Amino acid sequence: MSLTSELQIENAELWERAGAHPFVIEMGEGTLPTEKFRRYFLQDYVFVRDLVQTIALGAAKAPTIEDGAPLVKFLAALGPENDLFQRAFAELGASEAEYSAAWATPTTQAFGDFIVRTALQGDFIDILTILYVTEGLYLDWAVRLLEAGKRPESPKIYAEWIDIHGPEVLGELVDFLRDRIDNAGIDGADNSRRDEIARVFRTTLRYEYRFWQAAYHGDNWD
Repeated sequence: MSLTSELQIENAELWERAGAHPFVIEMGEGTLPTEKFRRYFLQDYVFVRDLVQTIALGAAKAPTIEDGAPLVKFLAALGPENDLFQRAFAELGASEAEYSAAWATPTTQAFGDFIVRTALQGDFIDILTILYVTEGLYLDWAVRLLEAGKRPESPKIYAEWIDIHGPEVLGELVDFLRDRIDNAGIDGADNSRRDEIARVFRTTLRYEYRFWQAAYHGDNWD
């Protein structure tokens, strides 16, 4: 069994809790209150800055040009997503002054600190593991919603957010991440290395779940 398959089985319950979070289900149904999505979107806009640094560090640490190319391509693909952010903020009533000055909530700051620190201190596979969870989880819930025919009509951003995380956008990247991790030679012969990858995988997944929780229930500094 491949390493990514083993890790997903080991974390199946948490993966399901994150991928089928009420935030995701209600977004697909079009019943998610816009104030919750607005809260989520402002924090995701803040978080993407740390994600960009993580991806860039991955490209810099890639052992070959071929390994780094998909990450560089992914960075370029974030341009259209930024356009979506701008349109969505207008639709959600968030001014440029508001989203430009948005501060990270405790969960967003902790999540961002974790991925950037791991990218700085870890190696190429550590970074790919982070991205496999962040992008693979989003691809998973987007595929579920698309296959179920979920096309919320209002607000329009809900359907767009589902589409931009579907297989046409993320499928190739997630396939690359999975293949590279599975062929990195990390197996039972090096238990300490596998344990570290498993820790990065589970910690990233925990933060993904907490990110949904923070958006759905609120998360503020005392």
